[in-house]
Amino acid sequence: MQPKRSTGDGIISGMTDGPLQIGILETGRPPARLSGFPSYAAMSADLLGPSHTCAAFDVAAGQWPDPASFDAFLITGSAAGVYDPLPWIAALKEYLRALPPRTPLVGICFGHQIMAEAFGGRAERSARGWGLGLHRYAVAAPAPFMEDARPVAVPVSHRDQVTRVPPAARVLGGNAHCPNGILAYADRRALSVQCHPEFAPDYARALTRDHRAALQDPALAAQALASLDAPHDSARVGTWIRRFLDGA
Repeated sequence: MQPKRSTGDGIISGMTDGPLQIGILETGRPPARLSGFPSYAAMSADLLGPSHTCAAFDVAAGQWPDPASFDAFLITGSAAGVYDPLPWIAALKEYLRALPPRTPLVGICFGHQIMAEAFGGRAERSARGWGLGLHRYAVAAPAPFMEDARPVAVPVSHRDQVTRVPPAARVLGGNAHCPNGILAYADRRALSVQCHPEFAPDYARALTRDHRAALQDPALAAQALASLDAPHDSARVGTWIRRFLDGA
C-alpha cells in the first residue's frame, strides 16, 4: 500500500491509506555480552508496533533491499562511526541519496548521523564526550506529528553526534550536550533522532552498566544508571515516529 503524498508547500508530506512495508536497515547489533537481548532491528520493529510490516536487512553484510519493494525505511543504531573507512558505510550513504525524496525515512542514533552526512551535514566525535543514561531533549520547533512541545527524556548512548545540520534540515529538539538531537527535513520525508526510543529500560541499564565509557569513568556510570530510574518518554517518541510514517 503506497502513501498518498503532496508537495505543494515545499515540504514532503502526506497520509498513508493502509499498512506500510518498512525496510529496517540494520547497521549494528547489541554487544556480544548482551546477546540475550533482541537485535536492534527487532527493537526498532517493536517501537514501530504491529500496524506495519517490517523486514530487516543487515547492510553491513551487504544486504540491500530493493527500494521499490518498500514504502518506508528505518536505519538502526551501530557501534560504527559514520567516518569509519568501511565499504558498507559509503554504500549506505549512496543508497540513502538514491532513495526517492517522497519515501519516508527514519534514523536512530547512527541512522541520525549517517542521514546528516548523506544529505549535506556532518557528524563526528564530539568534544562534549559520551552521552549515557536518560537525557532530556527540549522541543524547539514542534512538528505536526508531535502532540505538543513538552520536553522528552529518552535513553542515549553516543559519543558521536551531528555537528553540522544539513541545509534542508531543521532542528526540532536537543539539549546542551547534543544540540542537534532531533532533525526533520524539508526536501524529503525524513526524520531522525540521536536518542534511543527503541531501548527498553532493562537493555538501557545493561548497556550502561558495563559500557566502555562507564568503566573508564565510574562517576559517569553512576549518574547514568541513576538517571535511568526516572520516568522516560520512549513511547511518546515512538508515537511521533509512527505518526510521521503515517503522514501526520
